Amino acid sequence: MSVTVFPVRLLLVSFFMLLAWPFAFTASLGRSEFVIEPQSWWRRFIDLCLRVIMRAMWFCGGFHWIKVKGERAASSEVPILTVAPHSSYFDAIPVTMTMCSIVTKLESRSIPVWGTLISYIRPVFVFRSDQDSRRKTVEEIKRRARSGGEWPQIMIFPEGTCTNRSGLILFKAGAFIPGLPVQPVVLRYPNKLTKQILLSSRFKILWLTLCQPHNPMEIEYLPIYTPSDEEKENPALFADNVRKLMAKALQLPLTDLSFDDREISLSRGPLHIYDYSSLLEFNQLVCRLGLRAGTTEKVLEEQARRARKMQGDRLGLEDFAQFLNLPVTDTLTQVHSLFDQQGDGQIDIRDYVIALSTVHRPSKSMKTLKLAFKMYESEESGEVLEQEIAAILEIMLGVKEVELSGVFLSLDGPDTEKMTYGKPQCLFAIRHFSTLVQNDVIPFVYMRPLWR
Repeated sequence: MSVTVFPVRLLLVSFFMLLAWPFAFTASLGRSEFVIEPQSWWRRFIDLCLRVIMRAMWFCGGFHWIKVKGERAASSEVPILTVAPHSSYFDAIPVTMTMCSIVTKLESRSIPVWGTLISYIRPVFVFRSDQDSRRKTVEEIKRRARSGGEWPQIMIFPEGTCTNRSGLILFKAGAFIPGLPVQPVVLRYPNKLTKQILLSSRFKILWLTLCQPHNPMEIEYLPIYTPSDEEKENPALFADNVRKLMAKALQLPLTDLSFDDREISLSRGPLHIYDYSSLLEFNQLVCRLGLRAGTTEKVLEEQARRARKMQGDRLGLEDFAQFLNLPVTDTLTQVHSLFDQQGDGQIDIRDYVIALSTVHRPSKSMKTLKLAFKMYESEESGEVLEQEIAAILEIMLGVKEVELSGVFLSLDGPDTEKMTYGKPQCLFAIRHFSTLVQNDVIPFVYMRPLWR
């Protein structure tokens, strides 16, 4: 199949994709990204041509017939379609069949050929380099959803990332913040071999899929889900209830993992996480409290400034709730207990800020380290003590009982028990320590659940 069917199919798929490009490019000329114009006859004709071309492309890829169950609601009735599970780029099939808008990263627009096709369906672009990207994306979704059907429906994959289809992870709240009815859409790949393919790399997915004689797929439109007053006020509850409904239709289990959890477990950088189990638990708890979605660089800086003013004062549960401006709940109690190292009901709020910064930007560990040093450093000298650096690394790396004496003594200098952020000596020591931890060559670091 690799030397006969695969090259022929790849050639045909590429041909139809290239054929679609001039149609999408022409229809996008002179079109505003912020205002919807009346659909002229020639744009309707191009839309029909694109649907036919894209269906032919998928047919050449082995998706000969696609079973559709249920009925898709009109955009005036339901502005948002929530689709799950998301496992590969073949999940774009329902998008090309309906020409719905999607939410995608801005970089997608620069992909040759495919980027023009994406731009044609008027996506909501996410500017990842923009600190306010999340807020702007939500505002744009709300604006389109409340247009009364003027804009195309938005098809959103609320998981936010690809999974292996063995369960439904936590849904992001973006599709549910407008508080409007949504229509859940579930995707199925009945072929057993297809399920194995979806666990492979991107190229291997393409290769093995094009080698299969036939790739069956099912798209099911579930009944419209209208949120209650409580769900309108609580998007997280709204998202969770829709997730449960879709999991039941798919006969899949629910798993309390999220896109952010994936970023934590796959963190990279000079101080990437060694044991992420406790940080995953912490991340899930702050997500339930609604603190994770509202975390920005500015919020972290403000919390760090307030924590520094406390100069290591320990907080009880009620003081902790007041610091976060939240009521005392079971979830907040769990978060507080994670940092109660001495078992006396008191915590150092700096530990919480370091953990929040770590899960917010797991691959930007040096920013978290700089933030931590600001909270601990001496006002006179700007230095941080050895035991305080150890406390910082315990949180960031996910380890306990860090002993830095061996590393510090190996450095040349008059006073190696104190360090200042930014100096080569300090950064070298910390990075060297992290390398030793990752390579399991430091016997005095005990790998036990963090904080408890």
